[in-house]
Amino acid sequence: MPEQSRGTPGAPGVPDAPGTPSALDHFNAAATEDAERTLLACLHSHRWAVRVAAHRPYPDLEALLAAADEATYDLPRTDRADALVAEALPDLPADAYSAAHTALNAANAAYESRFGHPFVICVDGLKPDEVLDRVLEGIRSRLANDPEEERLVAAEELRRLARGRLTALLAHDGPPTDR
Repeated sequence: MPEQSRGTPGAPGVPDAPGTPSALDHFNAAATEDAERTLLACLHSHRWAVRVAAHRPYPDLEALLAAADEATYDLPRTDRADALVAEALPDLPADAYSAAHTALNAANAAYESRFGHPFVICVDGLKPDEVLDRVLEGIRSRLANDPEEERLVAAEELRRLARGRLTALLAHDGPPTDR
């Protein structure tokens, strides 16, 4: 029998202790309504949550993430617009200057005025002191996009957000913390 890797039980790619159900096992076994509610915490689209929940059980996290990606790509424009409206800008570090908040709010207002929905960007993996610069840079550069190009970019950012939240949810057996 092959030796099992050691690590945090329930983490992606790390086996749980024998007999201990993983977070994915709990998700796979959950009632449909509970699974959908869990998914809605990752991306606010009822159609997406229903589709991903309907394909359970998933053999592993990668299969779940692939299904979530596909469901995100297939969202109709109205569902994607609803999911975008439910998003908020990432939180700024607690020590950010008020001028930073003002700049971010002004840039976001310009973005919303141009595209009709809030700016969405995935900042997974960034250090807290890098978030403001990345968000401001992203808004400023994406304001130059034409609406169709920005629709595609925003859809990709939604997919990345959902994927990160789903991974965090199942890796830590708890709700996402960035919402």
